[in-house]
Amino acid sequence: MSLKKLLADNRSTIIDGWHDIALQTYPEESQAFFKRKDQFGNPVGHTLSEGLEAAYDALLDNAGNEVLSKALDGIIRIRAIQEFTPSRAVRFLFGLKTVIRETLGQKLREGTLSEEWVDFEAEIDHMALLGFDVYSACRQNIYDIRVESVKRHTSRLLKKAGLVYEFPGDSSDQSELQEGIADLDNG
Repeated sequence: MSLKKLLADNRSTIIDGWHDIALQTYPEESQAFFKRKDQFGNPVGHTLSEGLEAAYDALLDNAGNEVLSKALDGIIRIRAIQEFTPSRAVRFLFGLKTVIRETLGQKLREGTLSEEWVDFEAEIDHMALLGFDVYSACRQNIYDIRVESVKRHTSRLLKKAGLVYEFPGDSSDQSELQEGIADLDNG
């Protein structure tokens, strides 16, 4: 029997264990709430459950980076907003190895399965690296949104205080004027 067949046969047990590992990164009082998979009453729990299933299936199907990143996106996006550290945000991805070892135990060390297991572990590591990429992109997006918000807020305050003068004309005129001012400052 191949490793992929064993993993498919034990899919629900493995995903449930992986789900528990992902929940352990949350405070204990939140874990019981997030265990519920109600899409409207608990969107975080639902996203976690759906994302884990999609990521597991993508691993089993040898799906490409795009499919795997999309499966992880919802989970990682939530963790980025919750301001998890990068390691804490993706730690649960490595937990899949632990769950598989606990579920399949001795079978992983038998004959050809041990070679397949080494390859599958590498795929899990690759998935975790994709998780870091998704997290970084989400955090960059949050940072960009915050910077734009501060710029808009500052601009409104300067306009209210009468400290901003807008020149008539198109944006190229303003650009040329700003370059001229910069040249004067430097010169």
